[in-house]
Amino acid sequence: MQRRSHTYLCWIQYLGYRYHGWQMQQGVKTIQGQLERTIAKTIGHDDFSILPAGRTDAGVSCQKGAFELFLTEPAQEQQLLQNLNDYLPLDIRILDIQPVPLSFNVIQDVAYKEYRYYFSFGNKPHPFNAAHIVNFEGQLDVELMGKAASLFKGEHDFRRFCVRKKVDNYRRLIMESGICRMEEPMGYFAPEQVYYYKVKGTGFLTHQIRQMMGALVEVGMGKLGLEDVEEALKSELINPLSFSVPAQGLVMHEVVFK
Repeated sequence: MQRRSHTYLCWIQYLGYRYHGWQMQQGVKTIQGQLERTIAKTIGHDDFSILPAGRTDAGVSCQKGAFELFLTEPAQEQQLLQNLNDYLPLDIRILDIQPVPLSFNVIQDVAYKEYRYYFSFGNKPHPFNAAHIVNFEGQLDVELMGKAASLFKGEHDFRRFCVRKKVDNYRRLIMESGICRMEEPMGYFAPEQVYYYKVKGTGFLTHQIRQMMGALVEVGMGKLGLEDVEEALKSELINPLSFSVPAQGLVMHEVVFK
């Protein structure tokens, strides 16, 4: 095995609906598995490795994510880009490939990540929406949800807004948090009103955004109040405040590096 001394930053987007997340798993389709098979086919060997800026869960999509590609030999970036897109399925696309120095770290050099959770509410919508918009039955008070979302801004302890795993610190910095209405059409089949929860942060706990969104939905339904969210951010209890919303509405919208 040769030293993998040629490194490239690859920008990627994908629809995660039919994949079991990013990370390679035996017997199921994953983004990493599809990428590694395609890269091996393109360069003619498997002496390479990839490292993502962040791993997405099953069903989660990506608008502009990134991963680092480590090769033993230099690559022609534009030719590699074209070849990968020729072989990849239609629901995965490489946007750009750029050489980066060996000192670059695709995880540690992230300034922030922006995620968006797309949702509608009311009557059951067209089935074509199932891959990327989650519909909640009944009515939601979107204005009140926006007020609740603003409570997440700043540095807080999110132990009640995650799936608990062994972590040293539950504190995370949220740079932006709010509810927005989609102004651009998402297709003839999309509901008349589509909203998204927009959140930016330096890093997130497991299922943190889906748990935060679950709390916002329950605020919108009247099941939780603003004071419940405020108290949960100060609490040392270990039980989640709310539920994890379905994965398919979540999109890694953008990764920004320092």
